[in-house]
Amino acid sequence: QVQLAESGGGLVQPGGSLTLSCAASGFLFSSYAMRWYRQARGKERELLATITSAGDSTNYADSVKGRFTISRDNAKKTVYLQMNSLLPEDTAVYYCKLSRWGTSYWGQGTQVTVSS
Repeated sequence: QVQLAESGGGLVQPGGSLTLSCAASGFLFSSYAMRWYRQARGKERELLATITSAGDSTNYADSVKGRFTISRDNAKKTVYLQMNSLLPEDTAVYYCKLSRWGTSYWGQGTQVTVSS
């Protein structure tokens, strides 16, 4: 079955950096685009970044453009989110998502807290 497992979250000071990972299993990872979302407390889940199956094209939300970078390693079946210049408003639970055959699959999420 499809499994997505995020890791790498934690507490970081404003201006700091974190790299999130999402390890995938149970499907042909190299055939599917992948996405990162986040959900802050009391807010709707927000799409942050998308990467194509081959990793040759990416898209970002305006809120993270220029600060976050999505990448993938198809051999390791892992998608990453490099986050730089973090702001307190980046505090949220971060999720990766697979869309396949009309079904969305989510990981359990990883908490990122940006605070001094």
